[in-house]
Amino acid sequence: MQFQLSGQHVDITEAMRAHVTDQLDRLTRLDDRLTSLAVVLSLDKLQQKAEGTLHTSSGALLHAEAFEPDMYISIDMMFDKLVTQLRRHREKVCDKHKAEVRRDERLYG
Repeated sequence: MQFQLSGQHVDITEAMRAHVTDQLDRLTRLDDRLTSLAVVLSLDKLQQKAEGTLHTSSGALLHAEAFEPDMYISIDMMFDKLVTQLRRHREKVCDKHKAEVRRDERLYG
């Protein structure tokens, strides 16, 4: 998976980079066929902003952003939103109708 981390009006420290890569493991545990992730960390007055765009192999584009006074909290919240979106996407893509077909075959033979 391609991973890009950039900052606007923020210097990306090694601690920030390590925190983002640790959170990235949560996404790869859910789906190992992710294509790319772009994370942008920025500072808007007193709000720290983290925004992420995730591309999946099925062509879906997932986007999340979070505003918090602390950059690490905003990174965590942004990844929480991405994990939620990825779980919903996987449930939508998964074929849930197999059980219904088997039940109908058993009933109507």
